[in-house]
Amino acid sequence: MSRPWQLTPDGLTIAVRATPRAAKAALLPATDAYFAARVAAPPVEGAANTAVVALVAEAFAVPRRAVRLIAGETARIKRLAIAGDPKTLAGIAERLYGAGHER
Repeated sequence: MSRPWQLTPDGLTIAVRATPRAAKAALLPATDAYFAARVAAPPVEGAANTAVVALVAEAFAVPRRAVRLIAGETARIKRLAIAGDPKTLAGIAERLYGAGHER
């Protein structure tokens, strides 16, 4: 089964599809390829990217400095690296993803 995250030695990477100017910020399950990240910030001057990083940090209960944008700075689909214990972060990703993807 495909999933929108991969374990790394120092955490995990996730794929998100950003939707700027959303009414309410949320990180939601979307497809097997990515999470949906809805943020209120507009897609100008990196504001949406900053909001996505903050949203992911909050969802994974890590400091903002532990989340880094590694691909997709100007694209809707972004890849982020989250530093921390890989097993703990994978458990959080599984819970977030499982909320919308029953097996």
